[in-house]
Amino acid sequence: MSKGTVVLAYSGGLDTSCILVWLKEQGYDVITFLANIGQDEDFEAAREKAVSLGAKKVYIEDLRTEFVEDFIWPAVQANAVYEDRYLLGTAVARPCIARRQVEIARKEGAQFVSHGATGKGNDQIRFELTCYALYPEVKIIAPWRVPEFYNRFRGRTDLMEYAKKHGIPVPVTPRAPWSMDANLMHISYESGILENPKSHAPADLYLMTKNPEDSPNVPDELEIEFRNGVPVKVINVKDGMSKDTPLDIFSYLNEIGGKHGVGRIDIVENRFIGMKSRGIYETPGGTVLLKAHLDIETFTMDKEVRRIKQGLGIKFSELIYNGFWYSPECEFVQHCIAKSQENVEGKVQLSVFKGHVYILGRESSKSLYNEELVSMDVQGNYDPCDASGFIRINAVRLREHHRLQGLSSIKQ
Repeated sequence: MSKGTVVLAYSGGLDTSCILVWLKEQGYDVITFLANIGQDEDFEAAREKAVSLGAKKVYIEDLRTEFVEDFIWPAVQANAVYEDRYLLGTAVARPCIARRQVEIARKEGAQFVSHGATGKGNDQIRFELTCYALYPEVKIIAPWRVPEFYNRFRGRTDLMEYAKKHGIPVPVTPRAPWSMDANLMHISYESGILENPKSHAPADLYLMTKNPEDSPNVPDELEIEFRNGVPVKVINVKDGMSKDTPLDIFSYLNEIGGKHGVGRIDIVENRFIGMKSRGIYETPGGTVLLKAHLDIETFTMDKEVRRIKQGLGIKFSELIYNGFWYSPECEFVQHCIAKSQENVEGKVQLSVFKGHVYILGRESSKSLYNEELVSMDVQGNYDPCDASGFIRINAVRLREHHRLQGLSSIKQ
């Protein structure tokens, strides 16, 4: 008799294929769910594999458009960057995948969901917090936290042996000595030989971006148009190529950024679970958009609003990284950030070249830039004498501080 139905987040790889068979051994009916979020994958081969291994039903869902519109765009509006460098490509994808996994579980009447995330990483937290938020009664099976599973499979060799025994197709090509996670926003690399933070990344590691040294010797010039803080159109100034849907815009920026080697970082970051990890990331389109959005935002947003919004962006980044996309605090922060973007509208011209993004110019009907007011050649509606009082008022605090410091040093 079945213990119940499990919806398994499935990749078609060795780990989740073994988990599928293991769950069936434990007495569960397994429905597999594979999300297309822009990774290079043979989805039909994965479907056939899941069916051959005994999946009760197989879902393959194209989530690329909603991934861009519902998850990447809010990150762009926020200038979301974790610990000053990481553009959160994996972190924004997890709630997108888990949301659909939960929808399938509810539709199928499944009491359980499962995933292949390890017990040391952030992804287990991101998946499960989303699942519990959107399906409070759900039960989660995390094999890499089940002693019977992780004691049985202590490494890749154990998984390979189990696969051969149960007729699970094993990879024929040699496995790269690191783990990789790819989606439309980025590719991340970690573990294996990369765990030594001193080891340099091999030249053949990067798949999404060219080595800047080998990139074209002629830049691409782009004009990106924003409305409400999100891109609505991109034009290549030289060849006239134009994109105006969210998925096409982001895909094209990935293409141009990747061609010029933009968006590579090698960092040590702080995982939510309490340990540091080394990660290498390439986020070409996201990096181009971050530079462009920062420029149009500063051009159109009030100084004090932007100061508050910067703090909200940092908080939003931490919430995403830690798995709290569907928390009330994240909803509140997102609402505030969206409000701040109402006048973030206009066009940014930029050049993409040899690993860098260079801003060339910008224009907006909602700009707060007053050329006459700021000009050194025109006085405009500004009396320079007013600056004297402004400076003296701001100097009061400094004078008092240093007067006290002077008294203290005299007493000593």
